Amino acid sequence: MKIKLFLFFISLSICVSAQTSRVPKLVVVNSYNQYLASVKTNPNNELVEIKKAIPNITLDIRYATKNNFMKQVMYKQARAFARKPVVESLKKIQKALNKKGYGLKIFDGYRPYATTVEFYKKASDKNFVANPAKGSKHNRGCAVDLTLINLKTGKEIPMPTPYDSFSAAAAANYEPVTNEVRKNRNFLIATMKKYGLNVLENEWWHYDFVGWQRYNIMDIPFEKL
Repeated sequence: MKIKLFLFFISLSICVSAQTSRVPKLVVVNSYNQYLASVKTNPNNELVEIKKAIPNITLDIRYATKNNFMKQVMYKQARAFARKPVVESLKKIQKALNKKGYGLKIFDGYRPYATTVEFYKKASDKNFVANPAKGSKHNRGCAVDLTLINLKTGKEIPMPTPYDSFSAAAAANYEPVTNEVRKNRNFLIATMKKYGLNVLENEWWHYDFVGWQRYNIMDIPFEKL
């Protein structure tokens, strides 16, 4: 009898453990009407076109060209979007930078979920791309890839690596780097953080919006926005 009871409780605990460890199904919004309804419910859900909101910002949308790690065109349009509060923060950042002679160059913002799936299939180093099983903060419209430019020349200021470099030197705290590069990198990271965007530890160019958890993963193509 004792043995039967013992086996019963063992099997019960296994079942409970399996249920509690079950991963929730990933919710992906791919209906444009569903997206519009979410914006009507909460205006902060709007995916705002960054260039329209901040006319003097610079775009370099690499995934609309073949100049990217995929070596192929991933976006049909060279546009960048982010959730309304993210763009409001970027607007404040751009204004603060302009006063010091700098500006933002945007490489990527909102990224449709289908693109993240393609990235994961082809990426040689999975540490530098999001796992589709969890989705990306880019998919939520809450992550931005960017760098700094000199306003007078329009040129990028020196950073540790080029954009989308799959190397250890891309890390936000990588050493050794030159004093100039360290100063530039730290200035960018500090400025972004001041306005609610935190750097990703292994990519100095990637910034996540504080509060990204409140937004759904999206798979709406640029052409519909």
